[in-house]
Amino acid sequence: MALKRMDNVGIVVEDLEGAIDFFRVLGLELEGRATIEGEWAGRVTGLGDQHVEIAMMRTPDGHGRLELSRFIRPPVVADHRDAPVNALGYLRIMFTVDDIDGTLERLRARGARLVGEVVEYEQIYRLCYIRGPEGLLIGLAQELG
Repeated sequence: MALKRMDNVGIVVEDLEGAIDFFRVLGLELEGRATIEGEWAGRVTGLGDQHVEIAMMRTPDGHGRLELSRFIRPPVVADHRDAPVNALGYLRIMFTVDDIDGTLERLRARGARLVGEVVEYEQIYRLCYIRGPEGLLIGLAQELG
């Protein structure tokens, strides 16, 4: 049996509307929203009685998805949003963009801040890390040539 695909990456946020807005400005499309609760959901996550609002965001090519979740219950128990790049666990999400400078300009208007600087990697990519909504670490890459 072989792996078929990666369906999505999930991120827990406090401000679901703000996160949806930010990722729309980046270029993702809102595919759908739902409220997830009930006995079956708690059995999957191991959290028992849970109530979660989710928004599924889709990349323009239709291959990648980002699931944004806001927990109503149980309450959030840990916060990793401002972890440095070398922290164990979740690092970042990387998106390829056609114009890194224009993308940065649009996202800065939504509160994004550059972590280091925009650098060129072997004349193949321009790359940078930003902190997006709620401190999420996001990588941007622009293919060169």
